[in-house]
Amino acid sequence: MIDREPPYPRKPPLSTSATLLRLAGIGLVVVIAASAFAYVNGTFDPQRLTPARVVDVFERSNGVHPGYRRNHPKGICVAGYFESNGAASALSRAQVFGSGRTPVIGRLALPTGNPYSPDSAAPIRSFAVQFTQPNGQQWRSGMNSMPVFPVGTPQAFIDLQKATAPDPNTGKPDPAKPPAFFAAHPETQPFLAWVKTARPSASFVTETYNSINAFVLVNADGKRQAVRWSLVPAATGQAWAPDSKDYLQQDLNEKLASGPQRWSLLLTLANAQDPTNDASKAWTGEHKTINAGTLVVDSDSSQLNGDCRDINYDPLILPSGIEGSDDPLLAARSAAYAASYMRRTSEVDQLTAAPSQEKQP
Repeated sequence: MIDREPPYPRKPPLSTSATLLRLAGIGLVVVIAASAFAYVNGTFDPQRLTPARVVDVFERSNGVHPGYRRNHPKGICVAGYFESNGAASALSRAQVFGSGRTPVIGRLALPTGNPYSPDSAAPIRSFAVQFTQPNGQQWRSGMNSMPVFPVGTPQAFIDLQKATAPDPNTGKPDPAKPPAFFAAHPETQPFLAWVKTARPSASFVTETYNSINAFVLVNADGKRQAVRWSLVPAATGQAWAPDSKDYLQQDLNEKLASGPQRWSLLLTLANAQDPTNDASKAWTGEHKTINAGTLVVDSDSSQLNGDCRDINYDPLILPSGIEGSDDPLLAARSAAYAASYMRRTSEVDQLTAAPSQEKQP
């Protein structure tokens, strides 16, 4: 049984200076968005960033790890099902929201650029899920445990990337640039506030995973409703993790040995004033939420040979009844994920010959 309170004192919040230093690591989560935004909007013409160049950014920063994803490369395949309670069927004609079970293949991961990173390397965890409906249509969703993105415009993402880029001579960002960037971008304050208190969790199964981007549900009558969604865990546990390298997979194995792990799929319905095109802004105030059902994970397997290995969790692979919003990050993620997928799947032979992840330094 998971302890509800940690058996040791909680760590104090980070100072502002420590927060800024941690952003170099957390920046791995937003670099792909920054670069891909530039690709979509042609910001860097005439040397315009393409999806391939986005992937190159990760390879230069983290090295080349054949067969692995270029972002979120350290992960675990999971499988199970979504048990819909039918509560969201009035909002969307997607079969996944009708009463009954839909099989899922998912992937729990650590958002860094190195498959051999220690599990404490970043406070963010990610959960990607593929729902396969009876009619063959799929819904793929990539979610993260952070509540918002740092900024909400392509230019701000580009500026953030520049401010946190390592100096070739030192391998570290210029210490003056991140503070200057954040001072010039007050919209980053919600993200910074989260970073100050965020801790690497001790378990994948105690995390809440958020879509962050907005999507649009369309019902049988064509009525449209913007939403964001979250997977909220049934399990509870300690707020921060022990200092060991690969504790997340061991913990997941132990939790699943005791029984399936569950999350509620909560849909937050946008109000008229809520932005759907800016992932840096939380939807504040009172909102209607709908519990659409329960996602159940009952097995896991190695990402090197599990069913999730060859899935590209493109957030714009959606069934009829779910559509992308006007958030430009969605198209950017889709393009960059495709480039990464093509590159890593061409390296499968190299991957099968590589040493196991656990034996790497």
